[in-house]
Amino acid sequence: MKTYRLNRLFHPVSKKCFDVAIDHGFFNEYAFLEGIENIQAAVEAIVEAAPDAIQLTTGQAKYLQQIPGKQKPALVLRTDVANVYGKALTSASFSKIIAQAALQAVRLDAACMCINLFSIPGAPEVTAQCIDNIISLKLEADHYQMPLMIEPLVFQPNAEKGGYMPDGDITKIIPLVRQAVELGADIIKADPSTRLQEYHKVVEMAGLIPVLVRGGGKTNDEEILRRTAELMQQGVAGIVYGRNIIQHHDPCGITRTLMSIVHGR
Repeated sequence: MKTYRLNRLFHPVSKKCFDVAIDHGFFNEYAFLEGIENIQAAVEAIVEAAPDAIQLTTGQAKYLQQIPGKQKPALVLRTDVANVYGKALTSASFSKIIAQAALQAVRLDAACMCINLFSIPGAPEVTAQCIDNIISLKLEADHYQMPLMIEPLVFQPNAEKGGYMPDGDITKIIPLVRQAVELGADIIKADPSTRLQEYHKVVEMAGLIPVLVRGGGKTNDEEILRRTAELMQQGVAGIVYGRNIIQHHDPCGITRTLMSIVHGR
């Protein structure tokens, strides 16, 4: 049954996926809410552009799933919440998983679940919590045959960068991606490397597990289109972009343009 659900995520011809992430409200950061203040309007605008999937939380999934018809994007359900995205790490950083996540995913008719695997300088306890979350969720995922997307994220030190910033060092990305595969990921969602031409090494390390690449922080159109085209050439299975879509002046237009790159049409 995992295959059945994965078939809803990946395009039947290109075998690629474009997942638009609109789950940022889970992380209690004011800046993350730009573009999704009215979550229903944001979801409806993205649905109009027809990406393959939309990533939402348990509290907001209804805005996608209540839309009638069978052509709407598949739901990717965010299953964990963390407090690690601020300007400084707190004295008690955490990553917590929602209760009976796979069962909630089934009840919401999700096609996939998404969970983090953080590597944060100075916060090894958060990595340990993430691993515990994944180990627990893996059993549920297999029981309900719900695909598990693991999101390995390597942070730069907060003290140096003044807040959450991905580390594009491929020698740090690769081992965390491999750990996610070893923990049982059905899909990997990872950051791009600083040198995009090396990203095929990440794809190779993931083996048969498809790799979707995160969009990261907001950037300009020229950069995001160039980066996406280069990553597709490196063999990735698709993209998961959030702020570069929802904070764009034309979310539908940029979504359609990126869809043409992802699916080669």
